[in-house]
Amino acid sequence: MDTAINNKIKDQDTFFQKRKGFQGSSLKRELKREIIKHLQCLLAREQKSATTHDWLVAVAMVLRERVFERFITTQQKHHSRDVRRIYYMSLEYLPGRLLSIIAQALDLFEDLEAVLNELGQSFETIENAEPDMGLGNGGLGRLATCFQDSLATLDYPAVAYGIHYEFGLFRQKIVDGKQVEAPDNWLKFGNPWQICRPENVQCVRLFGRVENSYDDSGNWCPRWVEGRLVQGVPWDIPVVGYGTTTVNFMRLWEARAYQEFDLETFNRGGYVDAVQTQSESEVISKILYPNDSTSEGKALRLTQQYFFVCCSIKDIIRRYLNGHSSFDDFAKKCAIQLNDTHPTIAIVELMRLFMDEHKLSWDKSWEICKSVFGYTNHTILPEALEEWPVDLFASVLPRHYQIICEINRRFLENEVEGKWPNDPSKKEALSIIHNGRVRMAYLAIVGSHSVNGVAAMHSELLKTSLFSLFNELYPGKFKNVTNGITPRQWLRACNPGLTKLIDRAIGSTWTKDLFELKRLEDKATDPAFQKRFFQVKYENKVRLAQTILELCGVTVNPNSLFDVQTKRLHEYKRQHLNLLHILYLYRKVLQNPSDETIVPRTFIFAAKAAPGYFMAKQIIHAINIVADMINNCHDINDLIKVVFIPNYSVSLASKIIPAADLSEQISTAGKEASGTGNMKFALNGACTIGTLDGANVEIMEEVGKENIFIFGRTESELREMKDYNPFAHYHGNQALKEILDWMGSEYFRQPNGEHPLQSIRRSLLEGGDPFFVLADFEDYVNTQRRVSEVFQDRSKWMEKAILNVARIGKFSSDRSIMDYANTIWDLEPVKID
Repeated sequence: MDTAINNKIKDQDTFFQKRKGFQGSSLKRELKREIIKHLQCLLAREQKSATTHDWLVAVAMVLRERVFERFITTQQKHHSRDVRRIYYMSLEYLPGRLLSIIAQALDLFEDLEAVLNELGQSFETIENAEPDMGLGNGGLGRLATCFQDSLATLDYPAVAYGIHYEFGLFRQKIVDGKQVEAPDNWLKFGNPWQICRPENVQCVRLFGRVENSYDDSGNWCPRWVEGRLVQGVPWDIPVVGYGTTTVNFMRLWEARAYQEFDLETFNRGGYVDAVQTQSESEVISKILYPNDSTSEGKALRLTQQYFFVCCSIKDIIRRYLNGHSSFDDFAKKCAIQLNDTHPTIAIVELMRLFMDEHKLSWDKSWEICKSVFGYTNHTILPEALEEWPVDLFASVLPRHYQIICEINRRFLENEVEGKWPNDPSKKEALSIIHNGRVRMAYLAIVGSHSVNGVAAMHSELLKTSLFSLFNELYPGKFKNVTNGITPRQWLRACNPGLTKLIDRAIGSTWTKDLFELKRLEDKATDPAFQKRFFQVKYENKVRLAQTILELCGVTVNPNSLFDVQTKRLHEYKRQHLNLLHILYLYRKVLQNPSDETIVPRTFIFAAKAAPGYFMAKQIIHAINIVADMINNCHDINDLIKVVFIPNYSVSLASKIIPAADLSEQISTAGKEASGTGNMKFALNGACTIGTLDGANVEIMEEVGKENIFIFGRTESELREMKDYNPFAHYHGNQALKEILDWMGSEYFRQPNGEHPLQSIRRSLLEGGDPFFVLADFEDYVNTQRRVSEVFQDRSKWMEKAILNVARIGKFSSDRSIMDYANTIWDLEPVKID
């Protein structure tokens, strides 16, 4: 075990031992008094009339007071020591609810539970009143949040920057089987954790033009003028380290109008026009990922990305200049990590501010930029690498476009020409501006000192396939840091039953060193431990079954195999492959209801589709049509149930993941960068069925081939299938042909004429099956048959499930963060006494 981790464990154990010395009846009396005080003095409520939301705010205020004391201590220590910080820039975060997480980090969870019980309240009920923070969508935002937890827990100085979305992504409703988007008004009743910092408001310019001007020495000094000004208002949310005093923070920017209200226009009767500027400005931070299927949507996305980057870079410079008179030490004190391609414009913004506002030379500015920025790539899918039409980019950010052109010119003439003299093909291949588009991923690579993938396989694909020429040009720049998850959120908080079982078996140090779970290996074949492990899983399934009944109106059997696929809806994640298997089983049961090879299964889906993604929404509709048919078919005898749980979120994931028996990680090999859901399910005792894709490969290496169900063609095999013909599989597999024909029949057509299953069939056959669903179908079905066989042997299944928990230690976000700190950021922890 790493010496640094060992030292952290000792520090944190000492912290908790000291803390326990002060706990007892006196602490509970203090907590009770403070809760009642906040009800009365802050909310003007007596206990009898207080609502659940009132109790939530009162308890949060009790925790917040302690958190902000530590926050002030942390920031004072960081400032006095002039520490090097990591500034983490991400368009998404996905914290979920904070009440339980912060209570556990402060070691107050059990005390608060007891105090609230004495007051006639339930901690769980109060926690459920807290809305999930609408700051992200999927794995990218959840990963960013796990990383912030680990940074604070490991005592690394850090600030996380993002956008303070008013409505988040969207609240998903399922109406007549179809996804309907509604605003996610998570801030409707405020948020008890956030604090506004009006003294640090930043001004952002958009559009306008570049004016050619010259200084007194005759040097060209371009000025960005006119256009539209927007204010960025910062909101801080604390990030509380577990078992330590460190409290870092997220700073999220809200867009507001520079001139909020045009009173003169209003008085002339222009009531709508008087607030037009305000509306145009505030729309920037309204929602995450506005639909970019229109030119207006594309402009809003670019504006949104620049807005948060501009505010953040200006804030970083402001913080630095508080203790420095020149930029000589900027690269020594600041590391900036770009979480995916969205914040890449930060490189150009820092160049602009250095040159235009602070009068640094080009060479000095570029030297600093390349020293401070690191870029994490999260995907090889072309649509996620981001390219902007030149016309749009130059219109929204005219000065930045000038700078990008100059970066590109110097890059091609100096670096590319130096490596490949007189080779125009290399210049064309590597140019940041190509075919009338600005390639943001290329800019990120050129302007960063480090580029990393997020799983060993993904990082290798970046070097050998997607960015192979850049890898030749910059040997050593490309690295790997495999993703991880925080065990504080994804075991201790979400699965208290399993947490208590593990604590009794090996102690609680695993919370801060996940490799400690290795000590559970000896318990994997212990009948008594298996029995207790099974009981915990069953109780979690009972709880989820109740949630499913409440949200979906479907009764499911907790004794059935809970087969779960929860993730963003995308064709490469292949929820429709799962659907084909369901239809395969459905036909088998209809044709032979007494087939004893079919194990009772509950198929559980949860996912959101991007509003403009037609096929993803068709898949959701198709799943719900099939679910409705199966769940109401008496011939099935409850052998199969299918549910689609709406509005997937962190709080829902916290109920679903602990209850899963089988984790579906079935993306097309080579398409998933890493995945973190696979890690969360394994940590909670689910077995994985998956392809050799993303982190699945490393999970297999850790848990053992015999404890994971791998199927499907490899990335290299798929790459070699240049003349792939889905009809060959259609005609070559009778069962598959019958399913696809059934999908295209009138059997599944809806009364209003809609036929999403036929749309899926056309995509798979006439559309060329771009994600090789049909190519992997047969192996998937055969592997699922193996799953059923093993599941019927409870002892064997429990052994595999326990070993998944025991061997998942590598996938802690603490390990990921230490990798970043040591190999990319050159960052040291700062212990706060």
